[in-house]
Amino acid sequence: MLEINPHLNDLIADAQAGLQEYFGLKASTTATAPGRVNLIGEHIDYCDGLVLPLAIDRHIVIAAKTTAHDEVRIASDLSKESISFHVGAPVQPGEPRWSNYIRGVLRGFQNRGHQLPGFDAYIISSIPQGAGLSSSAALELAVATLLEGLLDTRLATREKALLCQQAEHEFAHVPCGIMDQFSSAFGRENRLVLIDCRSGIPDLVPFDNPDMTLLIANTMVSHELSDGIYAQRRKQTQQALAFLEKHSWRDVSIEELEASWRQLEEPINRRARHVVTEINRTVTAAEALAHNEFEVLGKLMAASHDSLRDDFEVSCKELDTLVEIARGIGRKGGVIGTRMTGGGFGGSTVTLCETRKSSQIADTLAAEYTKATGIRPQIFASRPSEGARLVH
Repeated sequence: MLEINPHLNDLIADAQAGLQEYFGLKASTTATAPGRVNLIGEHIDYCDGLVLPLAIDRHIVIAAKTTAHDEVRIASDLSKESISFHVGAPVQPGEPRWSNYIRGVLRGFQNRGHQLPGFDAYIISSIPQGAGLSSSAALELAVATLLEGLLDTRLATREKALLCQQAEHEFAHVPCGIMDQFSSAFGRENRLVLIDCRSGIPDLVPFDNPDMTLLIANTMVSHELSDGIYAQRRKQTQQALAFLEKHSWRDVSIEELEASWRQLEEPINRRARHVVTEINRTVTAAEALAHNEFEVLGKLMAASHDSLRDDFEVSCKELDTLVEIARGIGRKGGVIGTRMTGGGFGGSTVTLCETRKSSQIADTLAAEYTKATGIRPQIFASRPSEGARLVH
């Protein structure tokens, strides 16, 4: 069954009502930031690659009001436990773990010379957690945007995204690339965000054909990227690049890789092959979109999933099951392309399909996946959404 996305205005009202109920305060500042789904270009944002994500129509909203003390107090529907800490001194990592996404952003503002006010805040989210849809990056961007409002200042969009990435590195200890934060920061309606991860420059790619829809299917299998697997894959790509004696993966050709295949050894050679071929697929995918060549894009999505499954080995049984079901529906059933998205080991798939058949496709995906795994997936559609911003 196709789940309806909560309306952003309802989330805003709920966050402001939560602040009133929990702290007895009327919000003076409210910020929102979207999650993201990556159409193609996986596990290459930390390899100087190109990625093609979009901000989705699922959001984190934070309503807040400054107070007279130097304490930050935050309650949320994300967790049963509220958090509090002082901002009169440099903010440090702490418990619970999810609070470090917030603490890291606040510390980033302090490091830039900002004296933070105390404030109370309430957080509402419609982004499924653990689904590979960057709820953590959305939380970081929402907090950063909230601080812009509370401090009456503005950071350049790129600087704000990089501040949030640094917070995830240093406080949450996830060595992520720039894709998640850039997607949430630079997202625009009816536009994909083609990010050159070597130059750090985003380019907006039109996705305004109403006949095409993106279905996001959450396997309901959670994953944890800070448990070492993500870091291991990143280290393996670094080892391969060093062996090839190149400064950037953008300078590595498939011919050069094949010439060093045996010397690289397993599994480093396959990790490298995924990086080189995925960069090429993303470039071709952006060109296909520019010319409305959706059939080409569908084939590239299929090759991307196979590479992530076989060469990079970050898929899992549940992701593969959803992909195989969508492939079985096929072009006649309205499916153009499908693949896993996000860090892997659970999370979600993204399926490009015909809008008029999206509900039927979602029903088939849900029924067949539940039959195969005993798990009922969460499936919703999304169009490209607006990025992080203050709301009134």
